[in-house]
Amino acid sequence: MRTLTILRRKSFVGSAGTMKVYIEDPLVNDLTINGVSCRKLGNLKNGQQTDFLIGEEAARVYVVADKLSKSFSNDFYPIPAGTEPVFLSGKNRYNPFAGNPYYFDNVTDETVLANRKRTKRKAWLVMLIALLVGFAVGFLATGSLFGGSAEPKTFSAQGMEITLTDEFRETEMEGFDVCYDSTHAAVFCLKEPFSLMEGFEDYTLEEYGELVIQSNGFEGSAELQTADGLTYFSYNSDVDGQVYSYYAVVYKADDSFWLIQFTALQEDLPDYQDSFVQWAKSVSFS
Repeated sequence: MRTLTILRRKSFVGSAGTMKVYIEDPLVNDLTINGVSCRKLGNLKNGQQTDFLIGEEAARVYVVADKLSKSFSNDFYPIPAGTEPVFLSGKNRYNPFAGNPYYFDNVTDETVLANRKRTKRKAWLVMLIALLVGFAVGFLATGSLFGGSAEPKTFSAQGMEITLTDEFRETEMEGFDVCYDSTHAAVFCLKEPFSLMEGFEDYTLEEYGELVIQSNGFEGSAELQTADGLTYFSYNSDVDGQVYSYYAVVYKADDSFWLIQFTALQEDLPDYQDSFVQWAKSVSFS
């Protein structure tokens, strides 16, 4: 065994938060970070220096804020094999979109620098998705809804095609590529091109869905599911005292991911649930 000493240099950035320290361990999995099985070593408060006992094998040591943000707010240092004590230092850096992450000092390793660039992009994407889901919630409090007949009607936008009914009309909303509203239901469509983030095209549909859930703090209240050939999750939101239910479906096209949300008042959901599924299954991409 040997001693790993980590100093969290004092900084006003993220000063109230406690950082968590993990080390790569294929046998003990307290947390998986970037696909790496890790064991928790302990915590680091602002300005604190702490000693940890580690093995003599080569391993990555990670510092994260919490389990929710670990995918877009983490930094690691590759510790080489050896018997001598190891000293590392770092501090939290200002980046509110990424949770003001802790970065190790004097890093030149290209894999670490590449990870920082990747997590910055992912943090930006997470923030964007969270804002846009929030916009969808807010729209229902102010959006114009109207009535009409209920004959099937096909709409198309940016390579996406969906069949709703002629009760719907196409409308605009900041942050979304296209929206459709009617008397009692609305549909919000968001296209996320693969060009937004390096390696985004390698995400599976499930990974993208989990990213949306995580970025909006729905973990524990919304679960990604697959049924009827659709990958989706559901959640509720209170808008000015009225509770709306959302049926959020994710899709992967040739050049992008799509998040399409169908929503209605919670009390009207039984009347719309089958329609939501039918409309979601009608989506296609060209």
